[in-house]
Amino acid sequence: MVIYNAKIFSSDGNVMFGNGHVVCENGKISAVGEGMPENVSSDSINANGLCLYPGAVDIHTHMGLIGDGQGAEGEDVNEDSDPVTPHLRTIDGLCYTDGYFADAVKAGVTCCVTGVGSTNPIGGDLIAVKTAGRSPDDMLIKRVGIKFALGENPKSTFSERDTAPITRMATAAIIREALFKAQRYMKDKTEAKKNGDPLPEFDIKSEALIPLLKREIKAHFHCHRADDILTALRIAKEFSLDPVLIHCTEGHIAAEILGEEKVSAVVGPIICDRGKPELAGQVLENAAVLYKNGVNVAICTDHPEVPIQYLYTSAAYCVKAGLPRSAAMRGVTSAAAEIAGISDRTGEIKIGLDADMVLTDGDPLEIMTNVRMTIINGKVVYNNGI
Repeated sequence: MVIYNAKIFSSDGNVMFGNGHVVCENGKISAVGEGMPENVSSDSINANGLCLYPGAVDIHTHMGLIGDGQGAEGEDVNEDSDPVTPHLRTIDGLCYTDGYFADAVKAGVTCCVTGVGSTNPIGGDLIAVKTAGRSPDDMLIKRVGIKFALGENPKSTFSERDTAPITRMATAAIIREALFKAQRYMKDKTEAKKNGDPLPEFDIKSEALIPLLKREIKAHFHCHRADDILTALRIAKEFSLDPVLIHCTEGHIAAEILGEEKVSAVVGPIICDRGKPELAGQVLENAAVLYKNGVNVAICTDHPEVPIQYLYTSAAYCVKAGLPRSAAMRGVTSAAAEIAGISDRTGEIKIGLDADMVLTDGDPLEIMTNVRMTIINGKVVYNNGI
């Protein structure tokens, strides 16, 4: 497939080619250039001067785990029967026919990271998926992290049952205990294999944490308050984890420290109220303050807290509050993909990456702009009159 006669933009929102083309082969981008391509086949798309952007990436959602209009039957986001469940696999609960996936496609969101909620200190895995596909396995890009949660959510969930964790200290202690156990389990397995001894008794929870300890995947910490943010960094340092600060609501309070630590923060939801105590420090300028202090910033909806179709709108509000437009655009494309660990697949219009692109009739950060076509893996999955 070839798209031609398009104004092609980079992930930071700058023009790459004023009148260019993109060639897609086997789901990948094989060529990008100015002017007309050498060959225009019958399945080629004349963009007629429309804007071609990388598909958007929402790096923190619960897509497919909280159903569209399904009530309790569609809620598979929190297995709060146990505070430590790293062995849960999001793909086993992913309702890929959920109506919000279609909304994402219509809004130009071609990829999202989805997974468990934040009632558990350790909740389960997080996966990056395309927003259209024949099955969850078809949509899957890779497993990208393990979800941890600090602060109010675990406290409120388990204190109602009069069981740990009831305090922030207990939440951190439970996380440490599981990580120490996984470290020892991993060491015992390694030594047993080396010495030809019997392997330790199989521990599925520790097994699930081994890729995290090896830094093959990242530790996504749900944290709002500044003290919880710094606890996340403390734990990450103790176990040499690769941390991602999810929400980071009071990051602006500790922005200088976070910049010195060169961490990544996923800011959002943006369009919401201060509906619980640990959101008291929420300010719209948070993303801008973090960015100006050297933090690698992405923007999320936390769908369904804010429906996924408002990802670009969330980014626009960050720009209004001082975040440079280029940083906001990267925050929903290339920076989001980089933080998620999937920049080798998506986030830019670049040779070798998946052909995930969006044709619009204007600036995606302008509310009156329409998505005219969405392309995932080189296939048109939404066509709005082209």
